Amino acid sequence: MNILALDLGTSSVRGLVLDADATPRPGALARRKVHLATGEDGTGTLDGRRYLACLAECLDELADAGHLRDIELVTPCAQWHSVVPLDADGEPLGPVLTWMDTRPAPSAGAAGPADPDAFHQRTGTWWHRGYWSVRLPWLREQAATPVARFAGLAEYVLGALLAEAPMSISMASGTGLLDLCRLDWDAEACELAGVRPGELPALAPTGWLGRLRPEHARRWPQLAGARWTAPVGDGAASNVGSGCVDPSRAAVTVGTSAAVRIIQPVPAGAELPPLPYQLWRYRVDHEHVVTGTAYSSGGNLFAWAKRELRLPEGAELEAALSRVPADGRVLANPRFGGDRPPGLAPAGSGELLGLSFGATAVDLLAGLMTGLCRLVAEDLTVLESGVVKPAEVVLGGGAMAASAWWRAAFVAALAPRPVRHQRHPEIGATGAALLALGRVADGARVGGIGRTDEVDAPNTVAGARPG
Repeated sequence: MNILALDLGTSSVRGLVLDADATPRPGALARRKVHLATGEDGTGTLDGRRYLACLAECLDELADAGHLRDIELVTPCAQWHSVVPLDADGEPLGPVLTWMDTRPAPSAGAAGPADPDAFHQRTGTWWHRGYWSVRLPWLREQAATPVARFAGLAEYVLGALLAEAPMSISMASGTGLLDLCRLDWDAEACELAGVRPGELPALAPTGWLGRLRPEHARRWPQLAGARWTAPVGDGAASNVGSGCVDPSRAAVTVGTSAAVRIIQPVPAGAELPPLPYQLWRYRVDHEHVVTGTAYSSGGNLFAWAKRELRLPEGAELEAALSRVPADGRVLANPRFGGDRPPGLAPAGSGELLGLSFGATAVDLLAGLMTGLCRLVAEDLTVLESGVVKPAEVVLGGGAMAASAWWRAAFVAALAPRPVRHQRHPEIGATGAALLALGRVADGARVGGIGRTDEVDAPNTVAGARPG
């Protein structure tokens, strides 16, 4: 059996084929970059129709190369928090708002939750521009045409491909409208969002499986009999793919953005652990929750600096970074894209301090990268306050795979905790596959994790099959 993992990210959409042990098949990867429209006003949107076309191109490429043979399971992971308004025919009435968009604001005179702390404990979120409780009223105000219903990017894309595409519990938890214990839409959150049940996606039951629409089964006949699982939030999938499936390990993932998270077993209906005010909590699935904090800056900081500061490439850049003094020459506030919840700093809040005529472009990059390291270290301390012992940390994501210097900077910032590195960049796909197979616990034995200074190695799930 082969598994097709789809990663519906912010900067790209990818399709990756894995074997029955969730090990990626060599060369069986298709990727398309997507255009994230950004602006000084806090815009962060995607074109939903173009995004769907990019996914179709990935499937065509994999099919043409013969990689879709023997696919029995298709498992998507997707960015949390996105939302797109739809008309009665399910067509977009505007672009997809991503997690990066900071424009939504509460309507004039609108009141928040009656008990903000209870709301936070119940939904794992806040009444904040990053969640649907604020985003949906704002989108209605912006729309020139009446909105029939709302969907996330995953529900819109999969709704075009599958006979039905309900919203998974994992994706629903990222909207801020879900009661994390009851696993149903929260009445107060929906009232704040100004939505009726029919305007929200149906929630996928445990074990839901989908199938391609007939017209798409004709286009990709190798997938005609494949079962599609409900999507999982990309952060949850990345934790599992990083081997961080219980509180003994925290995942620090740096892709386009960045986050620090832990997973805890909390079955549906069970009492939720207390949640510190600074942290969010979402659902991995019906049996686990993921708690943490996220940042709008990550690999996009590196990309911005490389482009605008005309930095050297590869080994030359790594060598230049190694010559930066340990205490650095430049201090930085890396909030270029503003704050993720619960913070309210707008886009454009980044700062560089300590500049002198001796400062170089490499010094600026080092300041930005270490600035993010310090934010993560501070928030990890808060995250650890709810677990028994300080966590081992596993670094993962494409940006971590690209820079040994940045990994070393994280080791220094997170000391004295042990810090390791998941060398394979496709941690989301691996995690999504393990979740689809019902093998979350096996993520603790995922291969590819080693010292932060080790070179790339193949990713495997070593000895993960249950006995």
